[in-house]
Amino acid sequence: MDPSISWLQPEQEGPAKHLWLRIWQTQQELDSMNLKDVDSDPEFFPNGLSNHIMNGKTDKSGSTFVQRRRKGDNRASTKMMSRHPQKVVGEFGGCPWRKDPHVYARGILGLHQEIDHFYQYMSPTRTEHLVRDDVVCRIKQIILSKWPEAQVEVFGSYRTGLYLPTSDIDLVVIGKWSNLPLRTLEQEFLDNDVAQENSIKVLDKASVPIVKLTDKQTEIKVDISFNMSNGVKSAELIKTYIHQFPVLPKLVYVLKQFLLERDLNEVFTGGISSYSLILMCISFLQLHPRPEMFVRGDANLGVFLIEFFELYGRKFNYMHTGIRIRDGGRYISKEEMQKDMVDGHRPSLLCIEDPLLPSNDIGRSSYGVLQVKRAFEYAYTVLTNAVLPISSHNVEHSILGRIIRVTDKVIQYRRWIEKTFGHKYNSPTIPRPRPPRSLSSSGSTSSVEESGGSSEGSDPPSRDISPNNMHVQRHIQPKNHNQWRNNRKYKNSPHNNYNQSTTTKRKKQTKQY
Repeated sequence: MDPSISWLQPEQEGPAKHLWLRIWQTQQELDSMNLKDVDSDPEFFPNGLSNHIMNGKTDKSGSTFVQRRRKGDNRASTKMMSRHPQKVVGEFGGCPWRKDPHVYARGILGLHQEIDHFYQYMSPTRTEHLVRDDVVCRIKQIILSKWPEAQVEVFGSYRTGLYLPTSDIDLVVIGKWSNLPLRTLEQEFLDNDVAQENSIKVLDKASVPIVKLTDKQTEIKVDISFNMSNGVKSAELIKTYIHQFPVLPKLVYVLKQFLLERDLNEVFTGGISSYSLILMCISFLQLHPRPEMFVRGDANLGVFLIEFFELYGRKFNYMHTGIRIRDGGRYISKEEMQKDMVDGHRPSLLCIEDPLLPSNDIGRSSYGVLQVKRAFEYAYTVLTNAVLPISSHNVEHSILGRIIRVTDKVIQYRRWIEKTFGHKYNSPTIPRPRPPRSLSSSGSTSSVEESGGSSEGSDPPSRDISPNNMHVQRHIQPKNHNQWRNNRKYKNSPHNNYNQSTTTKRKKQTKQY
């Protein structure tokens, strides 16, 4: 068991657990005796391969080096779950989305119910949305006061509405400069005292130079880039797929949380970007062998989640296959992908064609994709064992909680936001696009009646038109949820063609199951 991606399950509690932890801790100390105690907390993850070819580079050390975040930087991290669970989820239990006294079903239907409730709980409240809106307005005002002719646009998860409570805000500044004014913008933020002390970082050597900061009032992180207009177009493209696949937001929320708490949600920490993850989800849904489920509206979210983990954790051929979502979606060979690439670039291990710029490989910097693959495979194994009819899983324990936990720090931060800023945005002088959905004392959420609202121009969408509210929230009883594994039709599906002809066009299935 790799404690960076997994933790002990309820049935593993007992004397053997303490013995195993002592053995593991001793081995960790031996392995790290020659490593310096640095703040970045590096780790080695042996994966059984003697030679690793990742994005054109060969590593013969036998281990994949993953540069981790600074300690304490990720509120959602579950890194200490196995050794010190009380420090991570001791106060709230880690599963605040479970509603009391709701009785969850066994097996795959219970997993479906939990995913639906997790989405409702993690969706931003009205206060959380307006707090972010205020941060955007203050940052935008500082930028426009320096460059009145510039344009400031929001993109990324805040524009699409697919953001978690601790997600960053992505901004792009569009203007005309001979040299990007990264240092000038840094000084403007320092002069206006808008950021936390020592939180401003200028990444001028990155492939996409950005200025990073943490807002002083709200502790929300903001990333600012220059003249990257494709980010806005990409966000609008994702919105169209959200309309096409209503299950996409719920699937993305679970997967983003899954990667976030393992520090695999960003390229520079050894993971993949959220944009890459969303494109992988879209491809998975486009090539699903039962597309009629989206039309009938009886999709089981638990089945989709397990099948996603199975696809990208076990079956997908990362060495030879690329992902394309334009023109209905299909898998392409990397040789075909390379024909369109410029400047001598080669397809990366995780090869995803940019739907807006086909010559661009979205996954080109995802050097840690093998660690992500291992995490997906682990999740597939754990969830499959939990939902099988012969499983000894106790319904009092969360099935989704076997792979996802909401840490005490995240819950405390959300409550602090509501307590500190809730009264400000609940003032009757402020227009209300949607009545607030507040956090209860148990960490669960309650919703109230909807009201109208709109947003204009390039400002972030108001709560009522975010993807989380583009379709009616309802609990659907999926059909044929029993013995789901026996009903999956993979024999003639596109998902079985990874290791065969990767250039075969996607054929839609017309047979009704």
